[in-house]
Amino acid sequence: MDPRHLSIDERLTGRCVYCGAVPDSRDHCPSKVLLDEPFPANLPIVEACAECNNSFSLDEQYVACLIECVICGSVNPNDVSRQNIKRILADTPRLAAGLSATQRLDDSGSIAWDVDRDRVRRVVLKLARGHIAYEFSLPKIEEPEAVSFVPLILLSDEQRSEFESPGNSPLELWPEIDSRAFKHCAENMPSPESAEWTAVQPGRYRYSVSQSDGDSVRLVLSEYLACHVAWH
Repeated sequence: MDPRHLSIDERLTGRCVYCGAVPDSRDHCPSKVLLDEPFPANLPIVEACAECNNSFSLDEQYVACLIECVICGSVNPNDVSRQNIKRILADTPRLAAGLSATQRLDDSGSIAWDVDRDRVRRVVLKLARGHIAYEFSLPKIEEPEAVSFVPLILLSDEQRSEFESPGNSPLELWPEIDSRAFKHCAENMPSPESAEWTAVQPGRYRYSVSQSDGDSVRLVLSEYLACHVAWH
């Protein structure tokens, strides 16, 4: 039997991948605010309820603008290189003012930022749930055991190596029938359980989904923020 012709996993049919409610909308994962135009073709799409879809928008906007402002060292739209972030900051002065208020000088005289970690965590967890549902047909509504995010430049060489090579241990769980991972295996393509990353947009967004040691999603946003969500 050709696995590509099997029926869709019914666990994802009629369920919001973020909360489990009846879906009445669809959501790009990752959201376009985290990417640059022109957007990549065939962006992953997952089922979502309108409440979840709408509730994450401001947090995702905050995270996208925060990362770009930290990279550029400024909240001035004229100093920002990403065009969509430049527009958001110019059109949303309240957001720009809020980000500016979080700037401070550290002991060395460099600019530091007081990050709203709760907002960042919500976005990272939302993205992880979307990716694991899309790749493995595996909704993860429950709280994860771990959610972490840190600038790549703060990782030691050993930590960076470990982060960049997820899923190196032998596959312990077989992917669900008709999940994207199952089809990858069936077609002898590199699967998400390997150490390979999926680059949605080079330099802007990549992710890796693994089931080698529980369920795990790793993300890198703008080659700056390294994120990891794990369920065991």
